Amino acid sequence: MAAKKIGKSKSAKLDKKVAIGIIGGSGLYSMSGLTEIREVRVKTPFGDPSDAIVLGTLERKRVAFLARHGRGHRILPGEINYRANVYAMKMLGVERIISVSAVGSLQEDLRPGEFLVPDQFFDRTKNRVSTFFGDGLVAHVALAHPTCGQVGGVLADCCVHEAIKVHRRGTYICMEGPQFSTLAEAQVHRQLGFEVIGMTNVTEAKLAREAEICYAAIAMITDYDCWHPEHESVTASQIIATLNQNAENAQRVLRAAVRALPAGRSCKCGSALQHALVTDMKLVPVATKKRLGAIIGKYLS
Repeated sequence: MAAKKIGKSKSAKLDKKVAIGIIGGSGLYSMSGLTEIREVRVKTPFGDPSDAIVLGTLERKRVAFLARHGRGHRILPGEINYRANVYAMKMLGVERIISVSAVGSLQEDLRPGEFLVPDQFFDRTKNRVSTFFGDGLVAHVALAHPTCGQVGGVLADCCVHEAIKVHRRGTYICMEGPQFSTLAEAQVHRQLGFEVIGMTNVTEAKLAREAEICYAAIAMITDYDCWHPEHESVTASQIIATLNQNAENAQRVLRAAVRALPAGRSCKCGSALQHALVTDMKLVPVATKKRLGAIIGKYLS
């Protein structure tokens, strides 16, 4: 399928009703019920997203799918251009992002094969740019509650509806990777009371909040990290095998969630920058205003 290229100037004219974005694995593209499929390559001021974005109609709603690591899983967690991924969604008109990702369990009662909808994050990444701001424009968004309660609630409810074991809340600790945890790290994470560990979601959540996009995640538990005395240390092949088993469950939840999400947003995610922009706009460089136009445009008038 040839991907159509979309530049910044044309983005506002493209699929204005693509209000739901899904970031996850490429296997999500083959969801049953997805119709009117086409690919677009969105050019952003922050570079290229991980892959072409697949647009389609699901449950009578336009959705945008993006493979976080690129199709074929070619990009390390620390190499992902998170800013381009989120900004591309913003340019397409996306108001809500649903993330689907693999995580390791840090607690006995969170078993491989089950889902968790995290409501908190703890950031242990080291080498990532996790803000759109700088270059003459300072902003400090509130992140006490880093996920959208409305979207997270829908995801959890849809798991229950689809008879999938789900944990409705918990803290996702995000590590830099790409190596898995040492046993000492895993034991400390457990002592601190974290529920699951992954390598991607916190960066997405921070940028989505700055972009005034709702963000919530389905964390698919694939393993017990390396701490569990009765389970072998986590391996990439083990994770992939469990992910494949969970793929159909994830698709069922996504279809139900897309169907259930109301048209309007009742949360505050869409006004996250209202009291966060610190710099006097008269002092912000023109180039910075242009680069961030999709995010701050409504605050420039």
